[in-house]
Amino acid sequence: MNVDLLIHSAAQLLTLAGGPQRGAELGRLGIIEDGALAVRAGKIVAVGASSEVTSQFRADRELDATGKVVMPGFVDPHTHLIWVGDRADEFEMRIGGASYMEVMNAGGGIMSTVRKTREAGVDQLVEEAMPRIRRMLRHGTTTVEAKSGYGLETAAELRQLEAIQRLGLADVVDIVPTFLGAHALPTDYQDKGNAYVEVIVKEMLPEVKEQAGDSPPFVDVFCEDGAFTLEQSRTILEHASEMGFPLKIHADEFVSLGGAGLAAELGAHSADHLVVTPKEEMQVLGRSNTVAVGLPCTPFGLGQGKYTPARDFLRANAILAIATDLNPGTGWCESMQFVIALACRYMKLSPAQAIAAATINAAAAIGRADGAGSLEEGKQADVLILDAPDYRHLGYRFGTNLVQTVIRHGRVVVEREV
Repeated sequence: MNVDLLIHSAAQLLTLAGGPQRGAELGRLGIIEDGALAVRAGKIVAVGASSEVTSQFRADRELDATGKVVMPGFVDPHTHLIWVGDRADEFEMRIGGASYMEVMNAGGGIMSTVRKTREAGVDQLVEEAMPRIRRMLRHGTTTVEAKSGYGLETAAELRQLEAIQRLGLADVVDIVPTFLGAHALPTDYQDKGNAYVEVIVKEMLPEVKEQAGDSPPFVDVFCEDGAFTLEQSRTILEHASEMGFPLKIHADEFVSLGGAGLAAELGAHSADHLVVTPKEEMQVLGRSNTVAVGLPCTPFGLGQGKYTPARDFLRANAILAIATDLNPGTGWCESMQFVIALACRYMKLSPAQAIAAATINAAAAIGRADGAGSLEEGKQADVLILDAPDYRHLGYRFGTNLVQTVIRHGRVVVEREV
């Protein structure tokens, strides 16, 4: 049988087959030594030993992966992709000793980016985000979640969501949109959080739904001290759910307000950050299908020592994923490979666990596990070939790009010399 693409002779082919991995089973890579896969019309049609697959299929193009790892494309389930400008000055303040909240109180932080982003049109938002997307792709990310949240007013939030839509149509990576109007309190609404929640519920959500049509984005809330209370977060998420939006939440980054438990109660796809989550709420997440997403670039970027306690979440039987938290303030990182390296060192995951958290579980965190995150028959052919003989080089090595080839939807889109 003829196919479009055949990859064969992989030292290790990591299938990640079998769906999202919970608790102690995290790290099931489904390794096939001397593995191969066949692709037709953008879908995987066969996965197995090279001797079996090559005997069944002939391809228009063959890739010899001798001595290399073949694995699914990375899925990055938490990014703040759309922004204008940078905050290098704040980085200098932080390494000089200023805290995250002190930077915000001095006029920096999220509102600094909001001021710049509000002034930008859709064309500029797309133009500034595109290089970030291309860097993500070159480092092996084929599916990306992208949030608004640097507008904090209806028109600016809608422009960010339009930019996300246009970036998706550019077809560089698959993009999953999220509306994060509840990222912070705008300057005009300091000490008037309930009034801003009313704006989100009565004005922003209906406008977002109308613009999105039949494909509503996720709705996310930053449930944190200095941002949105548990009650305010509940109000926004319950209204969003009633309107048909899927849900996410930022929770427990600095202070636990109960956001993780709220996420599980409301059936959110994920609860993200989770640095200071109480053990009892870990247990609640472990009994739910809400994915716990660790963001190790954020404490690393802030120079802090506390990271998501991954082993505790796994003992609670939770579904654990990892993401970059790509943003201009605390984590300007486009590489899921670096996230894996951090997760191994500071979240105490094994390389196999971190890889599963960056692929199939990350796909589950954005509702894409049926099409992305693993190499299985019928799924989207998003495939990486690493210039490495063993999967453990991910995590072990850092500061370099191990991805030699990126195949997206069955097409080779990145191919570099090594």
